[in-house]
Amino acid sequence: MKPAASPVRVMVVEDSATVRMLLCHIIDRDPRLQLAAVCVSAEEALESIEVVAPDIISMDIRLPGMDGLEATRRIMSTHPTPIVVIADAVHDSALSIALNALKAGALTVLEKPAGPAAEAYESAANHIATQFYIMSQVSVIRQRASSPASDDNDRTTPGARFGGANLVAIAASTGGPPALAAVLGGLPANFPAPILVVQHMGGPFMEGFAAWLNDQTPLSVSIAKDRDTPVAGRVYVAPGDRHLSLGPGGVLRITAEAPMASQRPAANVLFQSLARTAGAKAIGVLLTGMGEDGARGLLEMREAGACTIAEDETTAVVYGMPAAAARMGAASIRLPLDAIAPRLIQLIAVERT
Repeated sequence: MKPAASPVRVMVVEDSATVRMLLCHIIDRDPRLQLAAVCVSAEEALESIEVVAPDIISMDIRLPGMDGLEATRRIMSTHPTPIVVIADAVHDSALSIALNALKAGALTVLEKPAGPAAEAYESAANHIATQFYIMSQVSVIRQRASSPASDDNDRTTPGARFGGANLVAIAASTGGPPALAAVLGGLPANFPAPILVVQHMGGPFMEGFAAWLNDQTPLSVSIAKDRDTPVAGRVYVAPGDRHLSLGPGGVLRITAEAPMASQRPAANVLFQSLARTAGAKAIGVLLTGMGEDGARGLLEMREAGACTIAEDETTAVVYGMPAAAARMGAASIRLPLDAIAPRLIQLIAVERT
């Protein structure tokens, strides 16, 4: 008989007694998890981590003394460990700190749980426990490529096989915020095409995420609105718990249709709409993330004549979505993260000349 897997050992770093109690209850009742330690400050966590050696850390942002961002930086530099940030659904500096913690190496940000009396408590508790379990399996140590890597189909001058594109769509999941910041931050303010973005993230965080992303790039970033007409040099982020697509006439559509593969917004919805509506006029980019969302839509884009790019395994925090695209033959180009923005600039420049 195959031995049962050991439970995932969780260190909780949280100064609120109420939230500590809720997180401990969520962990204790899930057979996949085990409470390894409870710390009320970042300093205590840093002192304990070597002895405790947790599989994953639940990290608060608002802590007495050192905040969760600095704690994340120090942990990732001394004892790299998967970190899940637990934050309020806010739009102020706390969410910005949480998103900067993702840039520092944390994997995802989750909303703090409400009490057991809340209507959505069971769903939220199960989601938190599942995220702890899944994220504990992500390797947080990876090597970055020293030079761009691409597949065998990318042997021509950048842009030579793709003409007339005037729209870029980018999708990401786990590890996506810092990846998106890297790509968009590498583009100039006068980038001559609009950019549509799908990021898997809790709905209450999306407004704050768009504001944070706006500070990471010279481009103007905002939440997409229904019937918007995309404008060059602007980034349109799918709103929380809504699909983003391109409709007839080149206008954006925001819809509440059913989730696709448990995702709303879904990358497949966006990419498939571009395949139908824009064809070879679009460029699709699929970044880090768990699962397979976006791979099928990227394939449809490629079959419609679009240039399609998937992040290479050497830089993807989670090589799930890009790997699915590679298996399907959906990506015409595979590139490490730091090569994607330069390639987009080359593609658009060639296509505009």
